[in-house]
This record gives sequence, structure tokens and C-alpha cells, in this order.
Amino acid sequence: MKPLFCLLLAALIPVPGAIVHAQTPETTARERDVLARLMDAGLRDVGSYGLLKELTGKAGHRLSGSPGAEKGVALARDMMVRLGFSKVHLEPVTVPHWERGSPEDAVALLPGRQSVRLKVSAFGGSIGTPRGGITAEVVEVSSFEELAKLGTGARGKIIFFNRPMDPVKLNTFEAYGGAVAQRSRGAVEAAKVGGVAAIVRSMTLALDDVPHTGAMRYAKGTPRVPAAAISTRGANRLSGLLKGGRSVRVRLRLTCRSYADTSSANVIGELTGNEEPEEVIVVGGHLDAWDTGDGAHDDGAGCMQAIEALSLLKRIGVTPRRTVRAVMFMNEENGLRGGKAYAVDPRRQAEKHVALIESDLGGFAPLGFTIEGDTTVVPRVLRWKPLFDLIGMGRLVKGSSGADVSPLVAKGIPGFGLDTENQRYFDYHHSANDTIDKVNPRELELGAIAEALLCYLLSEEGL
Repeated sequence: MKPLFCLLLAALIPVPGAIVHAQTPETTARERDVLARLMDAGLRDVGSYGLLKELTGKAGHRLSGSPGAEKGVALARDMMVRLGFSKVHLEPVTVPHWERGSPEDAVALLPGRQSVRLKVSAFGGSIGTPRGGITAEVVEVSSFEELAKLGTGARGKIIFFNRPMDPVKLNTFEAYGGAVAQRSRGAVEAAKVGGVAAIVRSMTLALDDVPHTGAMRYAKGTPRVPAAAISTRGANRLSGLLKGGRSVRVRLRLTCRSYADTSSANVIGELTGNEEPEEVIVVGGHLDAWDTGDGAHDDGAGCMQAIEALSLLKRIGVTPRRTVRAVMFMNEENGLRGGKAYAVDPRRQAEKHVALIESDLGGFAPLGFTIEGDTTVVPRVLRWKPLFDLIGMGRLVKGSSGADVSPLVAKGIPGFGLDTENQRYFDYHHSANDTIDKVNPRELELGAIAEALLCYLLSEEGL
């Protein structure tokens, strides 16, 4: 933690009145008092961590269409009822149903009956292999352009995409964006040149034996071939075996398959506004998570921060002027159907959304908010920067707000994304590493406090 941040917290929590000494003309006594009480209540109880522990412990894997996802829906609803939220209800969503199946297997077969086992994880939406697997020679590429140049040389091969996330990028999401097309489009590009399967280097900067899954897609008119992530150590090992033009065959076995769409729900609860109840501020995250870990950071953290934000406001006695609503969206990972369904639900016609807040960058130390809207939004939000500066979360900059809220942001409603320290995020993202022990309770709670403060300001003043 930065020394300045430590000093700010020390001044803020033990002696809330000390915050007055840091006041600026842009902050009011009431705003500073609310901030001090949010900090005191949040950091004493770290309630978001207890909620997250309950979610991950009782629901576990929460991929859309799974029993774990339905347990997550029931738990989130029960939490909101228990915490005294108003109008707690479920809004139905039809979601995809894909299952991974039995343990996956990939083996590099070398001359002389030698073999090297490789850790793999099917991408969500992939078809499975035949019962005995697919065995074929492997060809390594680092880009779609390089693959296209192979022409007939790729026919009948397993295509191994081995472009790593760029470690030089300070922002790890920028590094992710430069590599993730291999995952989402790899199977399509492999099939176009006659490839029989795609193996893709995991989207992580960590060097380990844990493959990272994620969504992929097929294209109409292009044959469907199976696709899987390979761990970064496995990718390095396979690449090493291929050096010098050596021929390596791999046997890939996946038993994943898709089923008919099924029913699920978004979970909704609120603190109803006492003056402008039809004007709504949404704060939320996505309840679904990939089936390899517990989805603690992605995105159990964001969901529990949203619930805790409302709980904090309620605990310190704030009755919002406008309605503050927590939404647990279903199916962000492989369809975004929860966000789309929320935006078009008939109930939205009687409501006016003022702002949308999403946390989907993990439960790490918050830095501020990214802001999405027209050219007038950021300048208006900057009037609150001195208040967020007091707790080291004053980075209020233009940027994407979040996938789940994007359908409404596209209609012109301002969106906010909780911005967090991101150096560790892709160590855990979409993998078996994403478990509750990787979450720091105080960092998680600070994110909930930031959201509660923003909800309060938006409810009082609007935009």
C-alpha cells in the first residue's frame, strides 16, 4: 500500500473528524461525514468478504445453466432479503448450457514411444473430440496472418497458437486485448485452412501449469473444430519440442458438449429512493463464472461489492433520494444474456436510469472509476474527485464501464467501471486459480466503499 494512502486512511478512520482538515471547497461537510462513516463501517466489518466466502463456499462453480449457477441465484436473493433490501426479485433469463464433461487430456507423442502430458482446458462453447480423441501433427503459429501463409501446409494439423500476452504492457488488460483473439477466433481460423483442432496459449502472464479457459465462437459456414487452452508451461514445452522443425503429434481428448438453452435469472434488490424513486442507479456484477475455479475475483467479487455497497448505505442510515439498485447479472461469460435481458425488460419502461456501475476487474485495490458517456459526463464527475482523493481512489478517467451494463450505456446512460490495480488479475482469470484465498478482504471492501460513495453522490446530485 502506498504511504500516502496509509496516511489518508489513518486520518480518516480512527478520527473521522480529521477528514475536515483535508477538506477542499469542492467537498461538503455532509459528503465528508458520509465518507467517514462508510469507511468506518466497511473496514470494521469487511462484510463483502463474508458474503463472497458464502457465495464461493456454497455455490462454487457457477457457469450459466449449471446447478452452481442456480445455487448462486438463490444465495444472492437470500442475501438481499437478509440484509433488508426492498423489492428483491428475480428477472428470468434464458441462458446457454455447455458442460466440460470428464477430465480433459492432451499428450504430445514423440518418436521412440516417448510422450509428454500437457495441461489443457476446453474453451467454453467448444465441441468435443471423437471418443478416442484427435491425433495429428502440430503446427505452431503466432498470428492469423502466419497461419494463412501456411496454406495447405496446415491441412489436417492441430493448430497451436502461441502468441503470449505482451509482458511489456503496464496495463495487463491491454496485453490481454492483444492476444485474446487467438482464443475467441482460433477455432474458426484453424478450420478455414483445414486444421482439425486448435490449441491456444493461455491468456495469462503467469508461468504455471494451470490452463485458462474462456469463451470462443464458431462462424456460420465454417467447419467446427475443437479448441482448448494449454497452460503457459505446457505451451513453452510444446514449442520447445517443435524447435528445429521436429515433427510432433498430439492426441487431444475433450468430452465437452452443448445442450439446449435453459432458464436462469438476474437477481435484483434495491434501496428505494425517497424523493425520485423512478430514477435508478444500478450497481452490479455478473453472478456466473467459469467452471474451473470458484469465480472469486471474476466476478463474485463484483457481485458481493454491489450488495455490500447497498448494505453499507443502509447500515449508516442513508436513505437515498434516488433508487440505488443492486443487479446480479447472469451469463456475462458466454453470452451476455443477463445484461441484454435487463435492458429490454418491460419494467425498464417505467424507469429512468441515471447511471450504471459495474465491478468486473477483480477484488483488488480500487484506484477510482473509468467513465463512459458523452463529453459532458467526465467533467461533471470530476467535481467529486477531491472526495475520492481523500481515500486514494481519485483516478476518474474516460474508459469502458463494463460488459453487463453496455446495452444500456449504448442507449446513452452514463456508465462507471470500478478501476482496480490489475497486475495480478490474469494470474487467476478464468482458471482453477480463481479461489477465495486469492482475495484480500480489505482490498475487496475498499471497492465496495468506493461504489457506495459513488451511489450516494449520484443519488443525491444526479449527473
